Parts: sequence; C-alpha cells; structure tokens
Amino acid sequence: MEFRDLKHQYQLHKTEIDTAIQSVLDDADFINGSMVKQLERELAQYVGVKHCITCANGTDALHLALMAWNVGKGDAVFVPDFTFFSSGEVVPLAGAVPVFVDIDKDTYNISPESLETAIEYVIHKTDLKPKVAVAVDLFGQPADFSRIRQTADKYNLLILEDAAQGFGGKIEKKRACSFGDIATTSFFPAKPLGCYGDGGAIFTDNDEWATLLRSYCVHGKGKDKYDNVRIGMNSRLDTLQAAVLLEKLKFFDEEVARCNQVAEEYTKRLRNFVKVPFVKDGMHSSWAQYTICFHNSRERERAIEILKEKGIPSAVYYRKPMHMQQAFSDYQFMELDYGVTESVCNCCLSVPMHAYLSISDIEYIGNVLKNRGETA
Repeated sequence: MEFRDLKHQYQLHKTEIDTAIQSVLDDADFINGSMVKQLERELAQYVGVKHCITCANGTDALHLALMAWNVGKGDAVFVPDFTFFSSGEVVPLAGAVPVFVDIDKDTYNISPESLETAIEYVIHKTDLKPKVAVAVDLFGQPADFSRIRQTADKYNLLILEDAAQGFGGKIEKKRACSFGDIATTSFFPAKPLGCYGDGGAIFTDNDEWATLLRSYCVHGKGKDKYDNVRIGMNSRLDTLQAAVLLEKLKFFDEEVARCNQVAEEYTKRLRNFVKVPFVKDGMHSSWAQYTICFHNSRERERAIEILKEKGIPSAVYYRKPMHMQQAFSDYQFMELDYGVTESVCNCCLSVPMHAYLSISDIEYIGNVLKNRGETA
C-alpha cells in the first residue's frame, strides 16, 4: 500500500505524461520554455489571480515573497507553530524575526485569537515591527482568512498564504492561492498537484510585486538576464516539470473530488475511535494529508507499530513544534502559549490519502485502527 500513490497515477496517465515530456526532449526546450509560460497562464486562471510566477520550489516561493516586500531586519513575521520547517525558515533568511503562533484546536491552522495575542506582545514587549502574517493552508484546508484579514488590516500587516499543502482547496467558490496579498505553493511530488522533482509558484494581483518577483527569480534581471539591477537568486521551474504539471492539471479537480470522497469514507469509519479531521462550513479541502489524533503519544506509537505490521504506511506531521526546533533557539518568546500545538504534536498521525484508495483499502485501514487495542 502506498502513502501517496504516484505510481498508480502515472500508469493511468502514462501516455499523456510521456508525450508531454518527450516534446520537451525533442525541442531541447529545458529552461524557461514555452510550457513554463503556458503553465503560469493556466495556473493564474485556475486560481483566479492576475499573476503566477513559477520558481524552483515552495521554499524559494516563500523567500521570494518576503524579498518582494523588503522584509528584513527589525521586522516580525508571524508563523504558525504547527507547520513544515520552511514556513519559518525563510524568515531568518530574509533577516527578519519569526514569531510563532499557536493553532486552532480543530483545524490545526493558525489561530486568529493567538495571532492577535502575538501581535500585541510584539508591539508592547519588543522593538520589532509587525510586518507579515504567514497563514498556512495545512493538510489541504484553507486557513480562516476572513478573520485573519480583519486582524491584518487592524495592525497593517501583509498576509502571505502558504498553500504548499492547500492548492486545490476552496472557501466557498474562491480558490486557495487567492487569499493572501501574495500566495505560494509547492509542486513537490507528494503535494496535491505535484511534479516529478521540485517546483513552486507565487500568486498575486499586484503588478509591481509580480515584476519584482520575476526579476528576483532570475538573478535580479532587468531587461534581460545579463542586465542585473538587483540581487536575486536562481530559482526557475524546469520546462520538464511544467510539462508534467500541465498534464496533471487536466485531471487535478477530479483527483481532489475523489480525495474528498476518500476522506468521507475514512471519517465514517474512524470518528468513534480517534479524533478525525474537522473541515469548517464553507471550506473545501484538497486533502494533502488525512490526519487523525489519539489521546496521547503512547497510543499513537502503538498505532504506528500495528499499522506497519499490517503493511500500512503512516507518517507524523509534525513531531516537534516550530518554537522547539533547535534552529529557532534564538527566537524564543516564552510568554506566548503553544499548548494546542504541543498537544497535537504528541498525538497526531497521518494515514494513506490519495485519489486511488479503494473502499476496501479504507475499510482495512479503519478496521486495523479500530481494533488496534486487541493486539496490544
């Protein structure tokens, strides 16, 4: 059994994907090829924003956004405490200070209440200037952007939407990657829309920022790549990856719909035995992960053992809060509370989630989890 079944996906669409890759090889159109520009147009149209700028990976996408906003020394950037490392890693890279924020107990996305508490703390207890709120669309579900926007407007913050896991999600009819002042996503293979290597993209309606981002992606180019008007980086999406993504985009919505059906089947079978994911009214998740929670770490570790014995892969996203990572030891704000994050890190577990899980697969996984105590 696969955790994210990319092999099955490829076999189903092998002819189309192989043909797309072969066309790039035939044209030797490897860097900044025509398919990259086509992909940017189609992604912008799909999301519903003016500009899509592709880049080398999702981490670069976040870093580039901070560069476009001139985030740096003396700035505070608010980051959820429960997320992948890169959401916070890019902040010190930009020269700013990450301030970690506790999460909502049900969705595991950033808590709007905790965000405001952290902002007030920074204003009254530090010399930092609140600058950006990073809202991660964790596990596929968009963050609570209506409330986050209210808070951001109140304190004059920019919103950076990290939709690395959320591409394909929606709030009502509005798609992920359209909620932030700038939004980013990742095309890492296991993401909802994944390529066959690394890749990322940045989305915005702001013309000035889009121009800056395109420059920063290619060594700070001006009128061409040999006219360098600012310090940038080398962060481009390969044409081969664009070719793969263009083909996958054709059946992407179908896969997201199927993942929602898989999630419903999981929830029916598991809700009486573990804490199942909570999707808020009006939200539509793209289900990057299906994450359950146990009462404590001992129950989780036992479940991991039993699942492994039965040939079922699982993963823990995430074992350690951001504020406890050694790399962030210089950015400690001990008066802020991270109780929800610490609790979830101790008991969360993600089980296989993809569009090709059968009902029998889901039933098997559900029965193993339901009966895990019988073999203890």
